[in-house]
Amino acid sequence: MKRKISIFMSAVFIVLMLASCSAPAKEQSNSYPDKSITYSIPFEPGGQSDVEARRQQPYLEKQLGQKIVIQYKPGGGGSVGWSELVNKKPDGYFLAGINIPHIILQPLANKDTGYKTEEIIPIAIFQATPIAIAVSKDSDIQTLEQLVQKAKASPGKITVAGSGNHTGHHMAFLRLQELAGIEMQYVPFDGAGPSVQAFLGGNTEAILANSSDLLTYTEDMKILAIGSEETFEPMPDIPTFKEAGYHMTASIDRGIAVPSGTDPKVIKALERAFLDILEEPGVKDQMYKEGFEPKMMGHKESLKYIEMKTEEYKSMYQ
Repeated sequence: MKRKISIFMSAVFIVLMLASCSAPAKEQSNSYPDKSITYSIPFEPGGQSDVEARRQQPYLEKQLGQKIVIQYKPGGGGSVGWSELVNKKPDGYFLAGINIPHIILQPLANKDTGYKTEEIIPIAIFQATPIAIAVSKDSDIQTLEQLVQKAKASPGKITVAGSGNHTGHHMAFLRLQELAGIEMQYVPFDGAGPSVQAFLGGNTEAILANSSDLLTYTEDMKILAIGSEETFEPMPDIPTFKEAGYHMTASIDRGIAVPSGTDPKVIKALERAFLDILEEPGVKDQMYKEGFEPKMMGHKESLKYIEMKTEEYKSMYQ
């Protein structure tokens, strides 16, 4: 009798072991993702980061099989949202949109931002907004070289509008001054929209503005050069800064990031989901139509890009 009980118990044990090894429900519960994901925008609703997140939302939900909850955490030019990101559990269920150069320049300019650049782990960079320099449509300046020559003739006299200090616009201004050997006056405004309106109102002679804004006002100004790597598709007649003779690029790059310590497998899954969106029919065309430049930089490429930009900007703070 004891032998029969022993055999029965052994059989039950084996069945339970096999069931635990092959139970699909358990495997599914441990797979990523198995619950909703928060996508945090560190700016106010309605901005360019929000527009892109809303475009991505249905694609991400389809590819990841979970609900994507978009939240807003504005403040400090993005620093409030990025401070929240680096303090979140690195489990892949909290993502935040990132802007470059913001996540680099803020810690360089102010040690009390609440985060360090290296604590933000990029998943992908999927979009850029090239920055262009323009003058009024009534200006006698026709080319970037003519603007440079005028600046050399009257150091510090030419005023250039831009969005904020320690921003992509500010860095483009400093870089152009350095390369051209000129001195102009940078006039920061609280956001891209206010800087455009101030320029159109005649408050400055020139402006460094986002391509997405400039497309709306192409008939109200003369765009002299743009900061894309190559010819910007929506503005094929505008030379790049490089084509105009100045070895520089200028843009606001947008991507997505997770906290340090996130599992590489989770990073890979998210990287694939975000970059696959750019292969969806019509997505790139939509971006170009809105004045954006599609980018397909994965995790490793994004890390290298941020490292390169960090070294470039450090030289401006020394």
